[in-house]
Amino acid sequence: MMKKILIDGNSLNLEEFINVVRKGYKVKLTEDAVEKVNKARHVVDEFVEDERVVYGITTGFGKFSDVSISKEETKILQKNLIVSHACGVGKPLEQEIVRGIMLLRANALAKGYSGIRLSTLNTLIDMLNEGVHPLIPEKGSLGASGDLAPLSHMVLVMLGEGEAYYNGELLSGKEAMDRAGIPTIELISKEGLALINGTQVMTSIGALTVYDGINLSKIADIIAALTIEALNGVVDAYDSRVHNIRPHQGQINSAQNLLHLLELSEMTTRQGEIRVQDAYSLRCIPQIHGGSKDALKYVEDKVNIEMNSATDNPLIFEDTQDVISGGNFHGQPMALSFDFLGIALSELANISERRIERLVNPALSDLPAFLAKNGGLNSGFMIVQYSAAALVSENKVLAHPASVDSIPSSANQEDHVSMGTIAARKAREILENTRKVLAMELLTACQAIDLRGKKGLGKGTEIAYNIVRDHLTTIEEDKIMYKEMNACEEIIKSNEILDEIEIKLGRLL
Repeated sequence: MMKKILIDGNSLNLEEFINVVRKGYKVKLTEDAVEKVNKARHVVDEFVEDERVVYGITTGFGKFSDVSISKEETKILQKNLIVSHACGVGKPLEQEIVRGIMLLRANALAKGYSGIRLSTLNTLIDMLNEGVHPLIPEKGSLGASGDLAPLSHMVLVMLGEGEAYYNGELLSGKEAMDRAGIPTIELISKEGLALINGTQVMTSIGALTVYDGINLSKIADIIAALTIEALNGVVDAYDSRVHNIRPHQGQINSAQNLLHLLELSEMTTRQGEIRVQDAYSLRCIPQIHGGSKDALKYVEDKVNIEMNSATDNPLIFEDTQDVISGGNFHGQPMALSFDFLGIALSELANISERRIERLVNPALSDLPAFLAKNGGLNSGFMIVQYSAAALVSENKVLAHPASVDSIPSSANQEDHVSMGTIAARKAREILENTRKVLAMELLTACQAIDLRGKKGLGKGTEIAYNIVRDHLTTIEEDKIMYKEMNACEEIIKSNEILDEIEIKLGRLL
């Protein structure tokens, strides 16, 4: 039986979001949502019938808000809105992002403040459930007035226009809808605006990134623990007493993770046994990883709010028959959050690259230079560190905030925009770079452990090491390194290490 989640515009969470976009869970409206959608639509129908002047219903859009539209022209108005606004450019967004966009837009409409017809909303839900995925270009949104351009590409397919993927094949919108057995629609008053005036593109990208980032922050603790063993790190720095008197939760969690992973290790040391204290890239792992964990938690909270928000304009309040033109489409809360997300993820790569340097630089450890058994003839891991450094440097450029920029649009009617979708895309690119750097550290740490002489790893690090060695062997002579690095990245992406550790040792924090 296919698993299903109910949406009502108020209770969607990040785990359910992932279940729909990655695991194919079906979506259905609650009865309460159906009632609210119908009531709000009734208000719109009354306004159209009475020819009241209401933005986006009986007027043009943006700078054209002072142009009245007759009752007879409202259908043309809504279709023109979609076809004229479908100005996206660049590569198509990934399928899971598109599924997230559709889910989030449906959930926002389910709140019952948008004035869309129930039948139109159900068409969008049917597309999601049946796997009709519109081709949505990744670029072209300013992140205010909503994600207008990319969302218009989504709606084109509902009209039988544009392009969509169905069963892995790129088809015309009409052909994709026909093959899925979903009738195309004709938009009527308010519906085009209701479908494209929102923050769902930036939020879908950001939600996926923060979910993956939370897992990556745990994996970063695991990989760091392997490096601690490879360098005979001093574990006193992770003592809970240290962290409880500076009680940032992320810091406490990372320190606890490290001690849990390193329990029973014979490769760690105590203060004074080899050295009194380690360099910051080992000693301050809880503070640095923990700071990123706290940032990720902040962004997750913001994403959960945004996923259950009405973000279009105008909003219909059916209980008082009010239609209010506001600015909930403005992406600023998410733009700032996703800039913060990118910075937090980039720091996980920054410290990882510094740990790689300590592993390969003979001036910083007692390990063979560049972890090569026959250095000189072999270069070993020399260029692994170069590649990591390049990605870290690229992340520093990408981490520059998008939200501090604004370019006025619509003849200065829309004179401050968020660039939130750019912030979300940048954060996702930083995530991908960071995962690659951590994969390089994972490969490097396991090599260093072998060269030092593996003699009893911790309860958690033993699991991680064994999984790597199930896929890859110790490097005895120079070989094509990108294949080794890519294999480690696939291990991380699969969550095999994290899942196995959490099954055997309990959930990491």
